[in-house]
Amino acid sequence: MKVGAALRARKIGFGAAILGFATLSGAAGAETLPSFNLYGQPGLIDMPSAEMAPDATLGLTYGRVHDSNRGSLIFQITPRLIGTFRYTGIQNFDNPASVDGVYYDRSFDLRYLIFTETNIRPAVAVGLQDFIGTGIYSGEYVVATKTLMPGLKVTGGLGWGRLGSYNPVATISARSDTILGTGGVPTYDRWFRGDVSPFGGISYSPNDRLTFKLEYSSDAYDEERASGGFEHSSPINLGVDYRLKNDMQLSLYYAYGSTFGAQITYPLNPKTQGVPGGNETAGLPVKVRAPGDARDLGWAVALDEAETSTKQRLITSLEREKLAVEGFDLQPRTATLRLRNPTYGAPAQAIGRAARVMTRVLPASVEEFVIVPTENGMAMSAITLRRSDLEALENDAAVEMLARTEITDAFGRAPRPDLGDYPKFIWSLTPYYSYSTFDPQNPLRIDLGARLAGSFEITPNVVLSGSIKKKLFGNLNDISREDESKLPRVRTDYGNYAREGDPAIDTLTLDLYGRPGRNLYSRVSLGYLEQMYAGVSAELLWKPVDSRLALGAELNYVRRRDYDVMFGLQENVTVDPVSGVEREIPDVNGHLSAYYAFGNGFHGQVDVGRYLAGDYGATFTLHREFANGWRIGAFATFTDVSEDDFGEGSFDKGIMLTIPLSVGLGTPSRETNTTVIRSVQRDGGARLNVSSRLYEQVRTWHEPDVAKSWGRFWR
Repeated sequence: MKVGAALRARKIGFGAAILGFATLSGAAGAETLPSFNLYGQPGLIDMPSAEMAPDATLGLTYGRVHDSNRGSLIFQITPRLIGTFRYTGIQNFDNPASVDGVYYDRSFDLRYLIFTETNIRPAVAVGLQDFIGTGIYSGEYVVATKTLMPGLKVTGGLGWGRLGSYNPVATISARSDTILGTGGVPTYDRWFRGDVSPFGGISYSPNDRLTFKLEYSSDAYDEERASGGFEHSSPINLGVDYRLKNDMQLSLYYAYGSTFGAQITYPLNPKTQGVPGGNETAGLPVKVRAPGDARDLGWAVALDEAETSTKQRLITSLEREKLAVEGFDLQPRTATLRLRNPTYGAPAQAIGRAARVMTRVLPASVEEFVIVPTENGMAMSAITLRRSDLEALENDAAVEMLARTEITDAFGRAPRPDLGDYPKFIWSLTPYYSYSTFDPQNPLRIDLGARLAGSFEITPNVVLSGSIKKKLFGNLNDISREDESKLPRVRTDYGNYAREGDPAIDTLTLDLYGRPGRNLYSRVSLGYLEQMYAGVSAELLWKPVDSRLALGAELNYVRRRDYDVMFGLQENVTVDPVSGVEREIPDVNGHLSAYYAFGNGFHGQVDVGRYLAGDYGATFTLHREFANGWRIGAFATFTDVSEDDFGEGSFDKGIMLTIPLSVGLGTPSRETNTTVIRSVQRDGGARLNVSSRLYEQVRTWHEPDVAKSWGRFWR
């Protein structure tokens, strides 16, 4: 499985996934969803509560109150921890960073549930609001929520920062209220300091559709009032939520004693979505051997002829299952199948279908099936099943078959690949989109167009591939912002590529994959590696088949591409459009990487090395992945570039959301859509975007991931 790298202008085939996402609202789980406040947190109107959403809930909110437009992305990271990313536009806000009178702000929130609610004890939570932004919404709180009777809840708490600005009752140390110019740095020195104010409220739900809310707000809106045009007449806010059948929430508010507001909330739960697909035809049933047939070895007298005829029947039968044979070895008691899976996102589904076909095609004496799945010609693992177990357990739970299955390294065990069908050519014509976010001159720009992609497989592990795209309409070419950079302009020159690269050759590479040793995997890529860089990329990965840990090393030699994104190259020297300073991009960059599967769907990754601009540092990534292929995560990069030299945002960070394409198609697919939400793309901490890195390809067929998908074995 190839997982594309994260560019500021992400390019993804998208139509079916967007359709699927739009039809998934509501599956937020059987647990009751809380009401979400105007900051995108479980709460009342402005104030937070101690409530949590059902585990893994993913939500989008968009609300407007007075001159503020707020959009939020919410994720219930664990049952006790929830996070929110928020983007706000405030009109008529007097600040040097305002553009045409609108101040745009990005902020992050976290809330942790200390105590769950019991019959006697309220739920108690502690939270940080805007703890890593410019600080305009910065605040902290401790809050408790108790259900007094069915449908009636009361909330009370103490707030600091913005949440401690109205009628404070105490002061704890001193606190700076200055809005940070670049933002992006945790404001440790402000947390739980300064004035402290109480807040509280009640919510009442007479039925499962309506919720009425009343709160006493501890936010005085000092910044907005100081900027003019904002009237704060009362701390009492009123609201009502209406929940549709699909769990979408519509909310109306009367706030501050002076204005009305509204919000729409769209929740879903990746954890409860189920495995995508389901419209595919059923797999073949197991063919049970007649008593005594397993002892018949007469066919093995002409073993070579039997292998040839059996292989051809396997090819024909597996083609009907949308699977491919790359190699085959037949012995009197054992058969080894080199299997290619272009179709099924759940690896166990491909293994199960192949195994059932083998029961129908192989001679009755063959008891042991060894299935060796491959990616780009690399043998990934050897999955060994007993035929008699398949016959006995077809109608039992899949976990019974898993207990009798052995998964080991395939190095040295895979049949030689059959090169008779090579070279192969595969092509596709799909829609694409590219986007740019959070530019104050235009917070969202997008291009839509068509992409023609092709892959010429010289052998299974030597592939020449590329794609060319043509924009049909969009406005990425309008990017004109040219901020000064204290580093080589390795990413902030993106606007030049967006303006001049139409049509554009996205990638054109020759990739060579291999298995240099036990537990080892290798890749060498040559050519136009991504939109902005060409060169050579080499990678080596160590990953035992049964290990949660993997280690990798990557080394790249790069040259900048011409702005028209065709075949030309330019020198690795950039000129800052503001200062006129020339800076050189290093030719060589690379990283050492460690990957670890923590369990319960959590995966971590640390990449340490040299980035495109020559800075040294590390990127930390954590994501949560579900059995159905959904994935949500975040990353942060820290290098030896100072916050001032980095510029806006202070360091590179972002959020990632991956959705299986089969969500929209309703049929099996291995393709995924990954959207990256970056607070801002600068030159510090920028890594080369290589689409064919090894880890995601390899781990798909190793024991933890195969076992996780085993529920699809009999599908």
